[in-house]
Formats: sequence, C-alpha cells, structure tokens
Amino acid sequence: MINWKNWEPKMLSSLVFICSDEKVLLIRKKTGLGAGKINAPGGKIESGENAETAAVREVEEEVKLKVKELREMGTLKFQFIDESQLALHCTVFMTSEFIGEAKETIEADPFWCANDEIPYKKMWADDICWLPGMLEGNCFEGEFVFRGDSMIWKNVRWH
Repeated sequence: MINWKNWEPKMLSSLVFICSDEKVLLIRKKTGLGAGKINAPGGKIESGENAETAAVREVEEEVKLKVKELREMGTLKFQFIDESQLALHCTVFMTSEFIGEAKETIEADPFWCANDEIPYKKMWADDICWLPGMLEGNCFEGEFVFRGDSMIWKNVRWH
C-alpha cells in the first residue's frame, strides 16, 4: 500500500502528554486538524524549530503551561488517502515537569483525565493503539493510514 521507507511527510508536528499523579492532561481541540476531538496539546512545527521547541511553544499557546524535561517517546506517521492527501509526521513527548495551571484558550479546552478513563472513542482512532503503552513508559513507532476519520491500516512497533 504505502512504502514507508520512501514516504515523505508534508507536515511536521509534535504532541505533549503531560502526566501527574496517574492523570494526563488532554484537550478538547477547538481549531485546525482534529477540531472537536480529544487530543494532547501540540501542533505544527514552524520553520526554524525542532520538534521539542515546537512542542514547548504549542503547549504554552494552547494551555498556558510551561513544560520542561520533555522525553521523546515515539513517532507517528499518518497518510490520509482522501482529498487532503495529508502526509503528517508527529513526534510524541511525555513530561511530568510543568509550571502553571492549565487554562482554556481559543485553540483548546484542557482537562485532567485519569489514565484508566481516557475517552478513546472521542479521540483519533490510532490513539488506543499506542497511548496506553506509552503512558506505561514504552517507546514506539507507528504508521497509520486514514480515510477521513477512519483508520484503515496500522502498524505499531515497540522498543
């Protein structure tokens, strides 16, 4: 179907899962790709940024927290086979080091969620394939093919 070895993303992004006391900070995304879905803070890597600096900036923009000590946990590759033809690479980070209190913004409505109560049915379909393992501290690589909101192919490797 897709030759992932030669695959080239059209967009680079990052996600940050902020953890505290068996809870994770999630957002109700208000704008952009995935608006209406539950996700973690994050977004597009801008010109001149690397994944980590973009992650720090996006968290501050979306939920008004300053994060540090980010640990890279994995990568996600998404190919959309619909009219968008979006090819998206996402670097996923996790941290428990943050300053401030999460606040709602134009982009996101944040909330703390117990790790065992994550609302996967309101999230992207791939999240249940890797998020539980990542929250247990496992690193991963994932490749996913979507048609609109529907995941039609997946591959997750743990390391």
